[in-house]
Amino acid sequence: MEKNAKIYVAGHRGLVGSALMRNLRDKGHTNLLTRTHAELDLTNQAEVEAFFESEKPEYVFLAAAKVGGIHANNTYPAEFIRDNLAIQTNVIHAAYKNNVKRLLFLGSSCIYPKLAPQPMKEEHLLTSELESTNRPYALAKIAGIEMCWAYNRQYKTQYLAVMPTNLYGPGDNYHPENSHVIPALIRRFHEAKLANAPSVTVWGSGTPRREFLYSEDMADACVYLMNLPDEQFVPLLGQDRNDGLAPLMNIGVGHDLTIRELAETVKNVVGYQGAIEFDSTKPDGTPRKLMDVGRLNAMGWKASTLMKSGLAVAYQDFIASNAYS
Repeated sequence: MEKNAKIYVAGHRGLVGSALMRNLRDKGHTNLLTRTHAELDLTNQAEVEAFFESEKPEYVFLAAAKVGGIHANNTYPAEFIRDNLAIQTNVIHAAYKNNVKRLLFLGSSCIYPKLAPQPMKEEHLLTSELESTNRPYALAKIAGIEMCWAYNRQYKTQYLAVMPTNLYGPGDNYHPENSHVIPALIRRFHEAKLANAPSVTVWGSGTPRREFLYSEDMADACVYLMNLPDEQFVPLLGQDRNDGLAPLMNIGVGHDLTIRELAETVKNVVGYQGAIEFDSTKPDGTPRKLMDVGRLNAMGWKASTLMKSGLAVAYQDFIASNAYS
C-alpha cells in the first residue's frame, strides 16, 4: 500500500479498527478514510454504494461488525446474523464495483468447528459442527469468507479473510453483559476491588482453554499482510477454483491458557485481593480454541507482546475511559 493511498477502515472506532488506525498512522499512511455509524450505516446498501462511488477507496479493512461474548450471542442471535451478513455483503460488493485493489475481511476464530483438531488450521473450516452459542455469528463470518473467495474466483479480486484469535487491548467494550471475557474480567475485578468484595464469580468451570492476542499485534499482522508483494499475496486468494483452500489466514500467538489461569492473571494486573469463584451452571463454550499460526509465521510475522504487558495497558485504558462509571 502506497503511503498516500486512500485506505478505508470500516469500524475504525472499535477494538480492531482503532488498532488498525494507530498502526497505519505509525507506518506513515496519511490518507485514511473513516465514517462513524451515524455518518454511514453499513447495513444500508444504498448508503454504502453511494459512499464507495463518491470516495473511491483503494484499500479496505473491513473491521466493522456486530460482536459480543457468549451472553450477547445467546440473547441477540437474529441481530448477529442479520447485521453481519448485511455489513459484509454491502461492503464487499461495493468494493468490487468500485475497483478496490485489496480488501481485508476480519473474521473470528469461532468460524472453526466446536471440536476442531487443535491447534486449528485454516483447512479445518467447515469440517464439522459449530459451537451452538455463537453459530449465527460464525455462519455470517463464514459467508463473508465464501463471498471473498467467490469474488476472487469470478472477478479476480484480491480479497483476503483473516481470522484473529480472541483479542484484547485499548478501546475494548466493557459492557457488563455484552463484552468478551477479558474486558468483562477487567471490569468485574476492578469493581470488586473498589467495593472490597470478598470474591468475584466467573462464568463456567474455568477449564476451557483460550488463546489471546493483543489488539496492536493483530493490527500489525493485518497491515503486514496487506503490504505483501503480489507474488506472496495473490497465492493466498484462492483465485484458482481447484485450489481447495479458502482465502483465509489465522492470526494468533500460537499458545493458550485456561480461563482459570486467565482470571488469576487479570486479578493480579488489577490488584484485586479477594477470591475467585467459578459458576459451573453457566456455559463454557468451546472446550479449546487454539490457532495454528504456522502459515503466518512462515511468511515472516510473529506476535511480540507478552500478555501481562498487554493486560496492563488494557487496564489503564479501561480506567482512563471511565467505562466503569
